[in-house]
Amino acid sequence: MGLIVQKFGGSSVANAQRVMNVAKIVTDTYKAGNDVVVVVSAQGDTTDDLIAKAKEINPMAPKREMDMLMSAGEQISIALLSMAIEKLGYPAISLLGWQAGFLTNSVYSSARIKKIDTSRIKNELDNKRIVVVAGFQGINKYDDVTTLGRGGSDTSAVAIAASLNADKCQIFTDVDGVYTADPRKVKNAKKLSEITYDEMLELATLGAQVLNNRSVEMAKKYNVELEVISSLNPIPGTMVKETAKMEKMLVRGVTKDADASRISVIGVNDVPGVAFKIFSKLAAKNINVDIILQSVGRDGTKDITFTVGVDNAAEAVKAVESLPFIGDAKVVRDDSVAKISVVGAGMETHPGTASTMFEALYNQDINIQMISTSEIKISILIDEKDADKAVAAVHEAFFGSE
Repeated sequence: MGLIVQKFGGSSVANAQRVMNVAKIVTDTYKAGNDVVVVVSAQGDTTDDLIAKAKEINPMAPKREMDMLMSAGEQISIALLSMAIEKLGYPAISLLGWQAGFLTNSVYSSARIKKIDTSRIKNELDNKRIVVVAGFQGINKYDDVTTLGRGGSDTSAVAIAASLNADKCQIFTDVDGVYTADPRKVKNAKKLSEITYDEMLELATLGAQVLNNRSVEMAKKYNVELEVISSLNPIPGTMVKETAKMEKMLVRGVTKDADASRISVIGVNDVPGVAFKIFSKLAAKNINVDIILQSVGRDGTKDITFTVGVDNAAEAVKAVESLPFIGDAKVVRDDSVAKISVVGAGMETHPGTASTMFEALYNQDINIQMISTSEIKISILIDEKDADKAVAAVHEAFFGSE
């Protein structure tokens, strides 16, 4: 007996058969005596289809109108799932983000949750209904619909779980847990029974697509215990929690992120404050910078290279080129790169992790362009064409071939 929040992604509700499958999972949880809140994403490729439709009409559509359009996908999903639950003989009600009390700021397409007024959800639960909530969306102070950005349904689910002090938040997806690498690409990838918030946050930020990184941040902040589990093969998944058994693993996962662009500022004046001015300008544009490399000055100039997400690359180049001191320096963009990372809390007390990773890449004749490290991760930038080969080689170096 408890309160369970369950989130289902687009692939889990992609068609009528899968919607009925989700309804069965939800009602089984309800029949066990639990109160249930379900958060649902748009079906299958609906979001991508809506974006394509918008581009046909106006490639530069206002973000406010894009949010209005994008929110339609979840409205379809929640209504269909509620109908399926009712068909199985159980009471359900669907709520859009604003009906569920999601109040956000006004940054369209990547809004942040300010608070959740849970009174409507609590009232429906008191009336013994299964509450089906549209993920990924809310409403701002102007009564405009807003969306939380890609993967925002994970964040919606965790936010509800935190606000209601739920006993568990289950994230249902098309894989049956968190793996040491993408099991669809690496045959010997191993499923983890547990992983810490910090490790999961690094994996999510560095390219693992199982959980949205903002949802992990929120789960850690409010101590929401997460379970990543398959909607198609409902066996025990991976628990994401404050402390986890290390299972004698030095590295917990290897990730690939092809959503990276390398930007080089070549031949900029070697004077104090240049780096500060470049990265302050990017910060003012809300452009997140990842790996940074600065060369030793020569002949009065130096080179500064950094990575950003591909979607922000054009704006980043424009921002840097607009700086008055750039002068004759060249700003070069390269999207044909990928970031490979290894993550594990055990790394900080074990020397040799970097050398093991680099040796695996050397054996595959893969050149490293940039390196970034922290206490629990090592990230390298390589040519995108070598990315899958690199992940397989690094994974084998740490986990073996069996």
